[in-house]
Order: sequence, then C-alpha cells, then structure tokens
Amino acid sequence: MLAIVGLFSLTLLLLQCKKKDDPTDAPPSNNNPLSDINNTLGFGLLNKVKGIWNGPVTSTTPLGGYPEWIVDFRPISENQISAKNELDTLNDIHMSFFIAKYNNEYRVCFRNGGSFGGQTRVSYFLADSVSETSSQSYYRFAEILKGRSRAYTEVIFRNDSLIMKSYTNKYNTLTSASLHMTWAAKLQDTTSCQTAVTNFNFPKKTMTKDFSSTFTGQTEAVYYSTTGGDPYTENQQPYLGQATINYTYAGTYTPSASKKTFLIITTQPLISGFTINTGNLKYRSRYVILSATDQSFVFNYMHPGTYYLYALYDTDGNNTFSSGDWVSTTNTTFSLPNQGTSTATTQINFTIP
Repeated sequence: MLAIVGLFSLTLLLLQCKKKDDPTDAPPSNNNPLSDINNTLGFGLLNKVKGIWNGPVTSTTPLGGYPEWIVDFRPISENQISAKNELDTLNDIHMSFFIAKYNNEYRVCFRNGGSFGGQTRVSYFLADSVSETSSQSYYRFAEILKGRSRAYTEVIFRNDSLIMKSYTNKYNTLTSASLHMTWAAKLQDTTSCQTAVTNFNFPKKTMTKDFSSTFTGQTEAVYYSTTGGDPYTENQQPYLGQATINYTYAGTYTPSASKKTFLIITTQPLISGFTINTGNLKYRSRYVILSATDQSFVFNYMHPGTYYLYALYDTDGNNTFSSGDWVSTTNTTFSLPNQGTSTATTQINFTIP
C-alpha cells in the first residue's frame, strides 16, 4: 500500500571501493581515452537508471529511514536524466545524471541536492570507477575537487534492482567519508518515461555541461543557500514544468490542523469506482505531505506528461491508506507540457470503510 516515502539527505550508493590501482583512478595520460566523448566514463548508467523505482531508505540523517522512496527518473535532454521529489514544504531533493567535461575528460556527472530543513545544499560528483558485467553494473561518483575523502556515491544495478549508497565526511569533520544513506529499490515501471526516451532518442554521447573552468579557485564542489554560486541550478535545466495542485474537502468533512494530507500523483489511474487498484500503486510518480489545512502545493521541475491526482487525509497517522482515512475518489487528470504549467484540483469526499 502507500507508505509515503521520506527524503533522504545528500548523495547516495553502494558496494566496496575500488582498489588503489584501479585504472579509472589513475591520472590522465597523453593518450587518455576519456578525452574522447565516445568513451564517456559511466555512460551506461544513463540508460539503466530510467524508470520509476521504489524501495526502503536507511539513513543516519535527522529524517531517518523510510519504508518507501519512490523516484521517477526520465530524460530531460538527449544526454541528461533527472528526478525531483518532495517530502514536505521544507524538504525536497533533485537528482540528475548528465555528461560533463572536466580536466579534458568526459564523465557522467551526478548532481545531487535540494532543500533540507529549508536550507539548500547541492553537490557535484564525477564518475571515477565503473564495472559493467552481464550480471551487475557498478558506478562510483566522487566529489569533483576533494574526491572520495569529502563524499562519494555508489550505484549498483542487478537485473531489476538498484542500490544507491552515499558517503560523506560530514562537513569535513571526519578524515574520510562514512556511510550516510542506503536506498535499495526495485524497478516499478518503464512505460512512463518512454515518451521522453523516444523524443530525445536518449541517451546520446553529447555534452551537457563544460566544467573545464567552473570550479577554479574553489575548495569543494558543494554549494549552500547561504553561499550561492551553483553552476547548474534547477531552473537552468531543460524540459521540466510546474504543476499547481489544489484540493478541497466535501461539506461533511472538517479537517484537523494536527493531521496530515498526502497529495499523490500517478501516471496511471488508482481508483475504480470506490476501490483502490493496488496494482497501479507502482505508477506513483510524485507526492508530498502537507498540513491538513494547507490545501495547495506547487510541484516544481516536473516531467511533462499526463497524470492522475489523489488526496489522502491520514486520520490515524500511519502514512498509508487505511480504514477511517478520507480520500478523493475521482481520477482527476491533468497534462503538463514541455517547460509549461498546469493546475489541477481534487476533492476529499469518501471515508475508507
């Protein structure tokens, strides 16, 4: 059922680090193959990560762990794929993978950041170790300037599973990075991203960003809301749109300000009559937790497409559909165009028996 996720913290991944003699850790030579974009390190990840993923998070952050974290990765250009998630009005995350040039080398870059407790933080990582076999693909991303001593992320694919782990030295308070967060997910759906895949003929070996001189004079590729300077802000990224979502209560329902309401957006309908189609929960794409008296929310940097909107008033506080909760029973639809806006409204009108 719907156990609404949480938001995490900065960066993600898994597996043990490569040995020191790993050739991908070696300094570039005059014949460095990575100087050719056709040999972009980590390129295989772009194709493997697309789709809707869902799985539990374990974390040492103040937000803790969650039974579900649902992430909808879709292409936003021919060489970039991204996903945006919210927990509530103060916590969100935006992840993207794209091809970047740095030190005359082409590598996949991992941009990971968002708002944590209302404070913005963004970090940039470059692929530094890759292993791809018939049974498993491993990708490691290291912070661009200080490397793995500052922070790094591991991403592992096995069949329909994805494991991500993040490591950090906790604002440079540790001598090396320690495990910060783990996400173990299963692939839920690949149909929702197919329109964007076809539109861009994704992925292509072309450059998204040239970071050749971007970080000159800096000590780390980490940015905060207090310092600014983010070289590739969310509003600079292409294709994404914005949806303003509203909900109301039917006349017989009076909400309590101490309760929470969940806004849930899917790519396939959840409701048939007054019955929830649990099989379609795999199509959940975006969601947010609001105060039950906060009846509007703006989903930023949202993938274009057609969506279905639902609202759940959580009377018992267990973060899922259960007896006594109030829900909207209409498959409210809306469509979001490329770099456009859309507005949709639903009504909470039914008590789950």
